Amino acid sequence: MNFQIRDAITANVQGDSANEFRDTVEDAISRGEEHLLPGLGVFLEKWWKASSAAEQEAFTEKLSKAFQS
Repeated sequence: MNFQIRDAITANVQGDSANEFRDTVEDAISRGEEHLLPGLGVFLEKWWKASSAAEQEAFTEKLSKAFQS
């Protein structure tokens, strides 16, 4: 992913509240448009870097289960 995309996405959401982030994520998912996926990827990357090892483990366990069905 191009760093300019990361920077643009970060600038667009900087200062957003938790509710605004929820709305952004839910909107991106409900639309199902592939051009929104890089934004969700940037969100995941930021979350991953800020998470503890236990949080990362819990997330990857849930993700693994979600893709087993």
